[in-house]
Amino acid sequence: MRNALSVDVEEWFQVGALERVIRPDDWDALESRVARNTGIVLDLFAETGVKATFFTLGWVAARQPALVRRIVAAGHEIASHGWDHARIFTLTPESFRADIIRAKSAIEDAAGVAVTGYRAPSFSLDARSAWAHRVLAEEGYGYSSSVAPIAHDHYGWPEAPRFAHRPLADSALVELPVTTAHLGSKRFAAGGGGFFRLYPYRLSRWAIRQVNRDDARPAVFYFHPWEVDPGQPYVREASLKSRLRHYSRLGAMAGKLRRLIGDFGWTRVDAVVAAEAVRLPAIDAPAREAVSAE
Repeated sequence: MRNALSVDVEEWFQVGALERVIRPDDWDALESRVARNTGIVLDLFAETGVKATFFTLGWVAARQPALVRRIVAAGHEIASHGWDHARIFTLTPESFRADIIRAKSAIEDAAGVAVTGYRAPSFSLDARSAWAHRVLAEEGYGYSSSVAPIAHDHYGWPEAPRFAHRPLADSALVELPVTTAHLGSKRFAAGGGGFFRLYPYRLSRWAIRQVNRDDARPAVFYFHPWEVDPGQPYVREASLKSRLRHYSRLGAMAGKLRRLIGDFGWTRVDAVVAAEAVRLPAIDAPAREAVSAE
């Protein structure tokens, strides 16, 4: 089983935990650590021989084109994480379209390759913003990995399918949700990020094995470069809850990632999407023709 390995490339300050105390207008004045931290991740992947997808903010690509070129040169997929980490449900369809066009242009200019994948900041494609799938399809994206099919205080679409599906009947666009697992009747996040960093490694290993074995489906795992950086600036103005979420167990992350890579098979997200698309029903031709007629 080849699981999807992904990295959401953003600066340490471009996160929900700090958004109430650090304004976007101040970002350029802050210490940039994304190239250093992503370099650590790239070195780890090179040592362990795995390929991954790097969902990158357009804001970062515009300022760190050499980093984007390094990702592509190493054989990894480069994809879009939007422009500046604005959650989709805070945008209108028009402003979302402008956001993904701007991000795609910046990333492709830096990378020299086409971008076909997208991940919403903070998995913010949910019931409030289901229209975003249509916009993504219209702007030429082949897949999205933007839905977290759980209930969470920051995000989540618990009614959404757990595995790869086509959210639009007339489009080949595939949605590949981040991994969830079941413990009894309870569904919980099991696809990485804070869940992986904060809880014992054996819980993540059990969850991915459950998805691979019981569901016979690939897992979708993600993390951020700032999660391997225990030396990043400490923002005391953030709430205690936000600080616990953001800073806890940063020093343990690299070692846990190395174990995870060794325990399972991994590949790029686009490769998993291609394999999963074979399972899906054909595109609804009548619906597609009706949309074209309109």
